[in-house]
Amino acid sequence: MPASMDELKFRGYYVEVNSKIDNLKALDFALKKLKKMIKDNDMMLDIQRIQEFTKPSAIKRDKKSKAKARQRHETRRQCT
Repeated sequence: MPASMDELKFRGYYVEVNSKIDNLKALDFALKKLKKMIKDNDMMLDIQRIQEFTKPSAIKRDKKSKAKARQRHETRRQCT
């Protein structure tokens, strides 16, 4: 677990909500926008990676198996 937020390189996200619009609709829109920003930045993956230690050999194994699966998928796609 990191000692401070600086180690996470967290810059922070915010979405302004216009109070002139219906508050519930504006809040829904703001939440959707915030979730999309977090998803696009892969912030949750970074946090998960930091929270638990993964052995380097396990990382290599996963990478290799994903590459094999991708290759199988591409060859099947080309054959059809």
